[in-house]
Amino acid sequence: MAVIENSKVTIVGAGSVGSSAAYAALIRGSARHVALYDIATQKAEAEVLDLAHGTQFTGTSDIIGGSNLSVVEGSHVVVITAGAKQNPGQTRIELAGVNAGIMKTMMPQLLSVAPDAVYVIVTNPCDVLTVLAQEQTGLPPERIFASGTVLDTSRLRWKLAERAGVSTSSVHAYIVGEHGDTEFPLWSKATIGTVPILEWVTPAGDRMTVEELDQIAIDVRDAAYKVIQGKGATNYAIGLSSARIIEAILNDERAVMPVSPVLHDFHGVDGVALSVPSLVSAAGAVPIRETKFAPDELELFHASADALKQVAESLRG
Repeated sequence: MAVIENSKVTIVGAGSVGSSAAYAALIRGSARHVALYDIATQKAEAEVLDLAHGTQFTGTSDIIGGSNLSVVEGSHVVVITAGAKQNPGQTRIELAGVNAGIMKTMMPQLLSVAPDAVYVIVTNPCDVLTVLAQEQTGLPPERIFASGTVLDTSRLRWKLAERAGVSTSSVHAYIVGEHGDTEFPLWSKATIGTVPILEWVTPAGDRMTVEELDQIAIDVRDAAYKVIQGKGATNYAIGLSSARIIEAILNDERAVMPVSPVLHDFHGVDGVALSVPSLVSAAGAVPIRETKFAPDELELFHASADALKQVAESLRG
């Protein structure tokens, strides 16, 4: 595989997340062509117009869009953000039923016009929807995966960087598992530079405690609820995360990112989509099998898998 020339990404869903992802992709120059597709004609056309008016200032990318399926044709990557949004106090899992129905109708249509694309599912609950969409389409697991905990990991690194007094890029830590209430950090492998997280001395001259790290993990897990309560949706950071995943695919980067493909025989987990460090390239996402878990982390990972299995079962029923 190599960098894709004349690359095209389509973002499905022109709501706050989809339009933010399109905006981020344009500003970052993630793809040569950006398309925004939504069945709500007026909304899609208005968002595209607003974005197009700024393309003098965004580099070489162009933008098209609308409610006609033809805008998706020829896409190398399709990012799915369409669906009902999470309301204040609602868990991602409670959204599952509504959004599973939307996916069921939409996936065959998208595949008919973009059969060779890599599909990235952002619509929540993204892990469960990825399992259902992969089963329904029969796509190889590397070509359909969820954005997973890429955003949660970014939230974690931001909080740790602030506490440690370093730049975010110097924090090496991952959130894994469900993008939701059973997610957890891989503390056993977390470092600042090369220094294990609990050994790092902060600018205040102290070290982080286990209790403090536990609280940071809770804050990261609940961050979306806090944002939704205040402004109704999370959109900027997930838009940026989506653009970053798009780039890793289109530039064939082989970047390590905690995305969520359907796992097969991964540390005892089978047939569930969960976020684990994966190689993201033009071929899609492949879990890194050599990822090590401490015994307590493996328990949490299996608990996350069991929770999602139950939700998927209830939706198949």
